[in-house]
Amino acid sequence: MASSSNALKGRNPVYLRLYKVLGTNFDDAQTQEALSTLSDLYTTNGDDGAEAAARARKHLRKDLEQKLADGSRQFLVAFGELDEKLGQLQDHVGAMRLSCDAAEQQLAATGQASSSLLEKAGNLRQERQEVETKKSIVELFLARFALKEREIEVITSRQVPVCAEFFLAMDKTERIREDCRVLMAGEDGPTQVGLDIMAATSQYLEQGYDKISRWCAFEFRQLSQLEVSATMRESIQRLRKRPELLTEALATLSQTRQAMTLSAFTAALTRGGPSGFPRPIELHAHDPIRYIGDQLAWVHQAIAAEREFLDSLFNKTDRRMVGSVRDFSEKSEEEDWIQELMDLAVGKLCVPLKTVRSQESSIMSYKISNLLHFYQLTMRRTIGPTALLTKTLDEITEAASKVFFDTIDVQSRALLRTTLDTTDLSLDAPMQIRDHALILKEIISVFESSVLGEDAESELVTGFEHVLDIMIDPAIQMCIEAGEVKARSTRDWDLPIFVLNCLFFLLKVLEPFPFTGKKKEAMDAIIDERVAALTEEHYHNIMADAGLEELMTTCERWNRSEPLSYVPSARPPELRAALHQFAQWLSSVEVVHSARLNQLTSPRPIHHAALERMAQAYKTISEEVRKPENKYEAASTLLGSERPFGQVHLLWQIFGLEEND
Repeated sequence: MASSSNALKGRNPVYLRLYKVLGTNFDDAQTQEALSTLSDLYTTNGDDGAEAAARARKHLRKDLEQKLADGSRQFLVAFGELDEKLGQLQDHVGAMRLSCDAAEQQLAATGQASSSLLEKAGNLRQERQEVETKKSIVELFLARFALKEREIEVITSRQVPVCAEFFLAMDKTERIREDCRVLMAGEDGPTQVGLDIMAATSQYLEQGYDKISRWCAFEFRQLSQLEVSATMRESIQRLRKRPELLTEALATLSQTRQAMTLSAFTAALTRGGPSGFPRPIELHAHDPIRYIGDQLAWVHQAIAAEREFLDSLFNKTDRRMVGSVRDFSEKSEEEDWIQELMDLAVGKLCVPLKTVRSQESSIMSYKISNLLHFYQLTMRRTIGPTALLTKTLDEITEAASKVFFDTIDVQSRALLRTTLDTTDLSLDAPMQIRDHALILKEIISVFESSVLGEDAESELVTGFEHVLDIMIDPAIQMCIEAGEVKARSTRDWDLPIFVLNCLFFLLKVLEPFPFTGKKKEAMDAIIDERVAALTEEHYHNIMADAGLEELMTTCERWNRSEPLSYVPSARPPELRAALHQFAQWLSSVEVVHSARLNQLTSPRPIHHAALERMAQAYKTISEEVRKPENKYEAASTLLGSERPFGQVHLLWQIFGLEEND
């Protein structure tokens, strides 16, 4: 029943239409737009909405058909106007086609008529391109192998000074010649153009080098300050390619510098500096050291400035530290030029320097000699050993050294002729030795204060050893010989003490100075020999004073053929007397010090050495007495009866000495 009802509904048109209307969705954009258009069609001002909706339902089809008809008529009118315009356009196109055909015919006729002209123009264009190419090649060739007018003028004209532009033109000329040589080295050999270029550039170069030489000579004549400009430095470098021109220019420089240096030196001697400061060197002529030192200091300063000027002139940079010694072993062309110019510049200074004379005083002579030696070494390091000024200083230094050595030799020989005052019983070093030592000490102080390099130290020490030989050896000889003469004519005058005092005095002069080591060793050997002899003599003296001399001599010379107690000088009574005398001597002041040695500068070592031998002698005597074969009755009692009671260690304590094995 229900299924049949649904089937009837499906066939009912009203149902289907309502179902379709009710099921339609009006939310999509197209439906909304259609409804909006339909609303605009029936909406008028002042109409009621219900009336408009009723009218729309009644006349919708008619209104739509009317609208469609109106639109079609408007299309027809528009297409009619379009068709008319297209007809006019077609007429214009036809006329244009006729004009183009006519123009094409005229163009074809013109092309046929101008073909020969175009061909000729093309040929001319090609020829022009070839000419332009050749022109470019010629311009490039001329730019590479020819100088411009301005460059020729800069090189040859005297009106244009030597400057950076001049050097650039010279460089270009050199480059043209190098390129031309490459050009002429082809398979076809030299060309006339190449030969002409080489000839022209050679002429320009010679004129350029002549111009540089004339300019340098002019500048050197006008040179007032030791300053080198970049232009002058470059000019000298370029003139090295023309040695003959460089020689001429440097000859002018050497003459100028020689005259200026000598004039400046003369002014420093006589007039001093600007405004009188520093004062003239001649004012210190009364002080030889100041006078000679100021002259050499001025020369050294001038040499340093001249060397710096020439190094800058030749652009010589050896990267040497300031104050370091120059190395002259590796010769170079620049160094040869500099050495020659230095010799020429300061050559005339050698004449006034050779007038330097030493003095009669040995100390002053040595100071001058030492000062000259310092500047001699300084000049060797500054300008080399072969320089003219260095050789001059060598001669002056050698002459000054000779004067000094002659002076001290004369003084030393005069010392040998000295006689001692026989009325003076003093054993100290005499006044002649003291005066001589004072001179020697002053000379040593001068040597010690010398400002000299370490590389020359061994040579100087060796040279000073000769000075010590000349001054010390005659002094020692004088002490011995004059002392012997006085000892023969004066009683109670101790020659060994006197000689040792003189030797100790001379040694004391040398001791503070380490460079006198060799001479101190020689003197120590002489002193040791004299001390040994004096020690031996002092030993026998105190042994005799102590009463042990004869007993010890017996022990040393005894042939042991019979017991010692049977020898006359060593019998028990004699032994007891000797030990008693020795005990008394131990209580005297002579144990502490010797009256004779008190006059010696250093008595303690000699006295202690003699006491040590005395202790050894007592030990020997005690050992011999205690031996049974020597047949001393109650030997221990005999030795113990007197100090030091046969105890050797006790004797060492009495002497204040450490016991030796």
